[in-house]
Amino acid sequence: MLTVFSDDNAKRHDGLSRRSFLQVGTCTVGGLSLGDVLTLEAAQAVETPFVKDVSVVFLYFSGGASHIETFDPMMGAPPEIRSQTGEVATTLPGVTFGGTFPRLARHAQGMSIVRSFHHRNTDHVKAHVQVLTGGMDPTGERKTGFSMGSLFARLAGTNSPRTGMPSYSLLTTPEIDPQYRQELTRVRRGSWAGSLGSPYSPFEPGNKSAVLENMSLNMPQDRFSDRRLLLSLLDQWKRRYAKIASVGGTSRFNDQAVDLLLGTGSAALDISREDPALVRRYDTSHIPVGFKKFKPSPLGKQMLMARRLCEAGCRFVTVHSPGWDMHADKNNPGMVTGMEMLGRTADQAVSTFLEDVAQRGLSKKILLILSGDFGRTPKVNKNGGRDHWARLSTLAFAGGDLQMGQVVGKAHRNGGEPQAFPVSLSQFQATVMQSLIDVGQFRVNSSFPRELTALLENRTAITQLMP
Repeated sequence: MLTVFSDDNAKRHDGLSRRSFLQVGTCTVGGLSLGDVLTLEAAQAVETPFVKDVSVVFLYFSGGASHIETFDPMMGAPPEIRSQTGEVATTLPGVTFGGTFPRLARHAQGMSIVRSFHHRNTDHVKAHVQVLTGGMDPTGERKTGFSMGSLFARLAGTNSPRTGMPSYSLLTTPEIDPQYRQELTRVRRGSWAGSLGSPYSPFEPGNKSAVLENMSLNMPQDRFSDRRLLLSLLDQWKRRYAKIASVGGTSRFNDQAVDLLLGTGSAALDISREDPALVRRYDTSHIPVGFKKFKPSPLGKQMLMARRLCEAGCRFVTVHSPGWDMHADKNNPGMVTGMEMLGRTADQAVSTFLEDVAQRGLSKKILLILSGDFGRTPKVNKNGGRDHWARLSTLAFAGGDLQMGQVVGKAHRNGGEPQAFPVSLSQFQATVMQSLIDVGQFRVNSSFPRELTALLENRTAITQLMP
């Protein structure tokens, strides 16, 4: 048997392994071939007409990005409140962004900025869980609920019926800075599948070498220790398939299986196949990120990978961007240093992503979300940092089928509370899920447990954003 993503510990509800979804038996007695698996997935797709042709890329500013230095500079406020990096004018009249976002400011007409997003949890560990679940876990203690990506995978299916790729992915990189490592642990914790079960956990490719290794053909060591035998068997399998194909004996699902096995899966995650000029536009590695230990910023290539994953069939991709915990203390930078590092990085990566997606005609098919575990205190501390603050938090959207080119809500002049149209975690979750799921179609076509349907039917989205 040839296997991609083998993981016998994660079983799907229909008996299939979550990461053994690509299997072709050399002898399929009593087993399922990859073609069989894809046929089952296609049948599931027929039964889920409520799934929209939209993907989500959730760029998660782990550590808590300042709502002031990002999208609400408040330059008319006292010096201790206003943006420490100044402001830049955007393409929306009268709207400014923080001073480290000059490129992104040119895309403001294609974005919607929420300046009244709030919750109450200022504990990193719990806030990660609350935001990534969209408030489905009311305390952040992981006693209930599950991530929004896991909920989508449960409703839409764990794999793309078109390509077989996992529906839900988490893009991370190995971290060397101690604080960044903590945040990596936290984002993984918040991306959990909870009571839905491990089949609905995110696929986490990791670094590039691990990606290409995991997306390549593998055989268990106890069955195939000789690589020459492996090559021989694979050559036999290819010849057998070519013979069947020559007499018209294949289905589109078998064709799809062959396509995946012979390289589409690996190719989707191999950015070396991209135009080098585009890779350079994305590349943020010239900016070192960290505090005690530094590494080249991977964010640009992560965003490029996210776009490729969406094209390959992933429908909910969380991109982890750590380091936004800017206290100006022994573990973290202050606002100016931190934003010059991470703000500039995000400005390049996100603006390039939006340009790339637009050039490919995908702006309506990919919804980008920018948020994090919470915001920062409205007043700068004595060291030039901002501390934990959840009563106003960063939130912005771009693309998808939502209404763009606007600012939703308003902050109080003290920079610490919503003044107009407060947006809750529940509204955030409803907006994200209704971007992916047609609730009207869902009501008449689904047979899911009531506790799942209630998460779509009983929550109100951000009304100004809905089409």
